[in-house]
Amino acid sequence: MKIQLYDTTLRDGTQSEGISLSVNDKIKITKRLDEFGIDYIEGGWPGSNPKDAEYFERVQKLELKNAKVAAFGSTRRKNSDVKSDPNIKALVDAKTPVVTVVGKSWDLHVYDVLETTPEENLAMIEESVAYLKSLGKEVVYDAEHFFDGYKANAEYALATLQAASRGGADVLILCETNGGSLPWEVAEIVEEIGQKMDTPLGVHTHDDGGNGVANALSGIRAGAIHVQGTINGYGERVGNANLCTIIPNLQIKMGYECVTGENLKGLLKLSHYVAEIANQPQNPYLPFVGKKAFAHKGGIHVAAILKNEDSYQHIDPTMVGNKRRTLVSELSGRGNIIDKAKEFGIEVTSDKARKVVEEIKSLEAQGFTFEGAGASAQLLMQRAEENYKAPFELIDFMVIVESRQGRGVFAEATVKVDVGGKIFHTAAEGNGPVNALNKALRKALEGSYPRLAEIHLSDYKVRILDSESGTAANVRVLIDTKNGDNTRWSTVGASTNIIEASWRALADSMEYALQK
Repeated sequence: MKIQLYDTTLRDGTQSEGISLSVNDKIKITKRLDEFGIDYIEGGWPGSNPKDAEYFERVQKLELKNAKVAAFGSTRRKNSDVKSDPNIKALVDAKTPVVTVVGKSWDLHVYDVLETTPEENLAMIEESVAYLKSLGKEVVYDAEHFFDGYKANAEYALATLQAASRGGADVLILCETNGGSLPWEVAEIVEEIGQKMDTPLGVHTHDDGGNGVANALSGIRAGAIHVQGTINGYGERVGNANLCTIIPNLQIKMGYECVTGENLKGLLKLSHYVAEIANQPQNPYLPFVGKKAFAHKGGIHVAAILKNEDSYQHIDPTMVGNKRRTLVSELSGRGNIIDKAKEFGIEVTSDKARKVVEEIKSLEAQGFTFEGAGASAQLLMQRAEENYKAPFELIDFMVIVESRQGRGVFAEATVKVDVGGKIFHTAAEGNGPVNALNKALRKALEGSYPRLAEIHLSDYKVRILDSESGTAANVRVLIDTKNGDNTRWSTVGASTNIIEASWRALADSMEYALQK
């Protein structure tokens, strides 16, 4: 059975705090959603702002292959003529093949928000839908606050759906607007409505109670054939139901048809693309598409998945474009090291893997962490090889921080390193001790390794590990480095001395770059 996918990222998603999309952004996302196979794309509320009006002008020029664009708006205002109502006029002027009309289902909203009578609200719904249908539009009717309204006054909530159906609505969307209902409540109500209405049903859910996706799935299972949501769950308050979670659950777990299997493999890229356009950090904990969704840390888990990946994974991650990841930490067993080494293209014997595990456990006890420092983890494995030769070795370093009248605070670092039997002793100044150390090390190495000029530190993080120790606390330093081709890697150092911790991470970063 085919489920209609309705994406409201461009409207409901932009109501998320911190998200504002330009018209160009909305056009880009529209194209990408269409390529993925979304059936309906809600472009915005044409009567609400000039940006949405411009979007609806420009979107008409797109040649979409899969999606229909919908304009969103409310029913006519109370005691007004539907043909001259500004909300309805804006929907018509948007010239979209689909219009989505939102109306009130809960008598609380009728009395306290619209400040009108139940009879007038029913007329507003029916007349608005009927007029838009008379113009040849496909009409999606959003029954706002339907579940709360049905629980408060089932007879009236049902009457609002009947009004929309009499008007000719193509699908009735039961909206769980406040996000507080539970999955079994949604299922029971959708099933009850399905027995009383002939018009197809859909669901629109929010995640305020943490049940947005579960409520959407429950609604589909109870008979709805249309589901609304946003990419990455963007939306007002805590967000809308996440289509990146709904779609694979419907298709892989529940057997419904949503998109092609090939398109489903592009789900992770779609999630990342929309996050990038929206200028939002990608949540690594998202189901299916998060970086951590298929990451394995515990030694027992890794040992099991090396024998059978199904033992600790609910799906094959490649089905949604993701991949399995093995983490290296003090919880690792030999399997973690052997599997991670294969990822790096390194062959590690069981005995050497055991030695690496012991070293990692020792280092993590000192404050190191290798989960987010893959380059340092790889170097540990390479150094376990008998024939491994480091591209340089530190002999000593010194860092001085001074404050001089007329010059202010500055730092100077000197390093002495052995590069292939040659000793290089260099010094450099910087705006801080780590900056000076970085410059001095580069000066020592770039004569032998000129390509180091292409790498740059992109991030530097310091974490205090035992704050109760005050200034004597252990610190952990994580350094992110990128190459000219935007390849990135992370390294780690830890010590009670922040300069030493920085040196360890910095030296690993350079050594890793030279291995690459």
